[in-house]
Amino acid sequence: MARVLFINGGSEGHINPTIGVIRELIRRGEEVVYFAAEPFRDRVEKAGAKVITFDIGKFIEAFLAGGRNPWGRVNGLLRTADIIIPRVLDQIKEERFDYLIHDSMFGCGRLLAQMLDLPAVSSCTSFAMQQDSFDRMQDSLSNHFPEDVIVRAKEEYHDLLGSVQEKYKVKVESAYEVFCNPAPLTIVYTSKLFQPEEERFDATYKFVGPSIAPRTDDPFDFTGVDTEHLIYISLGTVLNQAVDFYKLCFEAFAETKYTVILSVGSKTQISDLGNIPANFVVRSYVPQLDVLQHAKLFVTHGGMNSTNEGLYFGVPLIVLPQSADQPYLARRVSEIGAGLHLNYEGLTAGELREAAERVCKDASMRNKCVEIGDSFRSAGGYERAVEEIFTYKRGLGIAP
Repeated sequence: MARVLFINGGSEGHINPTIGVIRELIRRGEEVVYFAAEPFRDRVEKAGAKVITFDIGKFIEAFLAGGRNPWGRVNGLLRTADIIIPRVLDQIKEERFDYLIHDSMFGCGRLLAQMLDLPAVSSCTSFAMQQDSFDRMQDSLSNHFPEDVIVRAKEEYHDLLGSVQEKYKVKVESAYEVFCNPAPLTIVYTSKLFQPEEERFDATYKFVGPSIAPRTDDPFDFTGVDTEHLIYISLGTVLNQAVDFYKLCFEAFAETKYTVILSVGSKTQISDLGNIPANFVVRSYVPQLDVLQHAKLFVTHGGMNSTNEGLYFGVPLIVLPQSADQPYLARRVSEIGAGLHLNYEGLTAGELREAAERVCKDASMRNKCVEIGDSFRSAGGYERAVEEIFTYKRGLGIAP
């Protein structure tokens, strides 16, 4: 039995794909200590891991202090080092680990692997990215901000980088290492079919498909719900305070043939939405995997978790990206023919309804989604992920 330290952040999209991996590691005899935000303690403990946590409020404050520009995001991750690293080191004092798995973006995983001198595996819950692609992305996004803002952010990057390297005695070669946390083995939770430029990635990248593990949520009650023309709408679990958008959905689909299940999240009061059309089912929380198995269309913000889950079940998408990697995912969905990319800002009810009708009538889109879903399932999921991790650790001489 080997002991594994798993470093992750604090969002559904980064935590959920790892739950099946944790269960499978433990089933195969590993002991897992999992570092994540306190709100995810219960979910991770149910998977069988020992949980150590950090204050998500302080983490988010540090991350957002960098600003919204692309270099500010890198700076935000550097700022989180003072939240994450001391907390991890304090909670694992005198403990021994054989290897470390870290999220590809959050949690200072690459830095901790250096500090603890542990073999590392990267858990990539978005598309994999190489350094030249990252550099192009930074340059492209920087063009949307005033030059002086970018200049100041780059200066701050060099100051923060120097401070982190000096304080924690680590070496960082580039902003790419801060943002993407590369490792000798990278588990990517998508398939080669969906990954852009997949031919550019070498054998250290393992495309295992989405890690769709059974969840313990109460199943959705479909009693009285017509699923023949079912649309599912959700903006995810983070940026979902969107009363005006939800009302726009009412306007778009009220008194149509569609049945709409709308998930509004815990931060929106359903009473604030006013009169709910008869063909809508509105909930603060929806067991997404249940609903997607019946949906004919998924209107989503385009987070990787939601995008993967929709495509896994062959459901065409309308993607309304808002932040982070969502625009990138929306473009990929559109270019591969698995759905449509719409602009969230300025969207009208008529445009949304027309897009939905177009997607629902387009057999080629559904066929493409089924093809991608097939590629996801054949990639192996969490069982393949763990097999690749075991192959890697055996190559390093780490005992079973």
